[in-house]
Amino acid sequence: MKNIKNEEEALLQREYIAKMKAVTEKKEKELGRKMRYHIETLGCQMNAKDSEKLAGILRDIGYEECEDESLADFVLYNTCTVRENANLKVYGRLGHLNSVKKRTNPNMKIAICGCMMQEPDEVATVRTKYSFINIVFGTHNIFKLAELMYRLETEDRMIVDVWEGTEEIVEDLPAERKYKFKSGVNIMYGCNNFCSYCIVPYVRGRERSRDPEDILSEIRELAKEGVKEVMLLGQNVNSYGKTLPEPMSFAALLREVEKIDGIERIRFMTSHPKDLSDELIETMKDSEKICRHFHLPLQSGSDRILTLMNRHYDRAKYLEIVRKLREAVPDISLTTDIIVGFPGETEEDFTDTLDLVREVRFDSAFTFIYSKRTGTPAAKMDDQVPEDVVKDRFDRLLSEVQRIGQEMSGRDEGKVLPVLVEDVNRQDKHMLTGRLSNNTVVHFRGTEDLIGQIVDVRLSEAHGFYYIGELV
Repeated sequence: MKNIKNEEEALLQREYIAKMKAVTEKKEKELGRKMRYHIETLGCQMNAKDSEKLAGILRDIGYEECEDESLADFVLYNTCTVRENANLKVYGRLGHLNSVKKRTNPNMKIAICGCMMQEPDEVATVRTKYSFINIVFGTHNIFKLAELMYRLETEDRMIVDVWEGTEEIVEDLPAERKYKFKSGVNIMYGCNNFCSYCIVPYVRGRERSRDPEDILSEIRELAKEGVKEVMLLGQNVNSYGKTLPEPMSFAALLREVEKIDGIERIRFMTSHPKDLSDELIETMKDSEKICRHFHLPLQSGSDRILTLMNRHYDRAKYLEIVRKLREAVPDISLTTDIIVGFPGETEEDFTDTLDLVREVRFDSAFTFIYSKRTGTPAAKMDDQVPEDVVKDRFDRLLSEVQRIGQEMSGRDEGKVLPVLVEDVNRQDKHMLTGRLSNNTVVHFRGTEDLIGQIVDVRLSEAHGFYYIGELV
């Protein structure tokens, strides 16, 4: 069912895009060149998708992309705040940008948005210590970029527009995709899980699922534009549909996406183990389009630590899910996230994690050192693990993950498998780079006209985490 309020907001924002386009055209005449923008994206796939929307708005108001931020008229930082050092990195780069602005580009406008700006303390820091920033907004109202830029033109002061939360989902706006043949599609926003170490529910808000017909309509349009692969995005896609007036499971949504002509591959992330249903596993088993890759965050192999993390599953349930997935989809690639050094983690807890890694044998894993995030329950926990102990455990885990990953990556050597061609290889212009259904990278000789196509490639040599192949 269409949301009239959201449609009206989309129309209003298109009016602001038109107003800003007139402003841009005037500036172009004064400068004798096109206006330029630069976006720095930090963080997850959701942020990357948000940046595509922001780029689409900037394109429609007449700006062209500029790789060198020092030459841009409008610089936008789309921030992540999962780890505290991410915030410090942003401030360091903003300080450098201010020097550039003072020295060589005094008319540069600077904006900062994203998860970091959903934290009141960070907004206060920007107001007081980074007054050269022109626009500040968060995660809930990125669709208002043109409006905020227009306000800057008319009010000539720092524009701060950060929402604590929202029920609005405004998607019917332009987007500038990195790839013409694949695209992320938001299916839900926010998170209700409140893992004790995670700031995301506080900065992304409560779960809000998009209307399924809106999602399917967007994907149909993408298919008409030549998109072959979609990635369905959400903080926890497994809980999709619970907030809808007429609840719909994630598995049911996948089955509807599979029916869309032109879409050949379907990916999704991220999944939470506590909500992974047998229905989803069966849907993957029966599907010809859902990719043979499942990212299933573990975080810890210790039941005690999982309880402290508020993850709502134990190692036995996790292993049962893995068993079901591999039984249903024998060629599936499993990847994960693991945190080392969570408060109170003992050597025994860490050993439980290592043992589970050896039992599951992940294709790859993103390993993280626990980062204390102010405002989360874990930040107040006693028994924070000493830095030298954490570093030792991290190195041991990384070594094991890499050893197993290299062994797992070579299992398809000699096979002929379909590859979605993504780009010209950066090291050798005569080579192309693409991905298997299981997300493994493949390099092979070919010509640029194959980019965006799915072609058969013989996987001749396994090299750690990628293959060298031959076009068949």
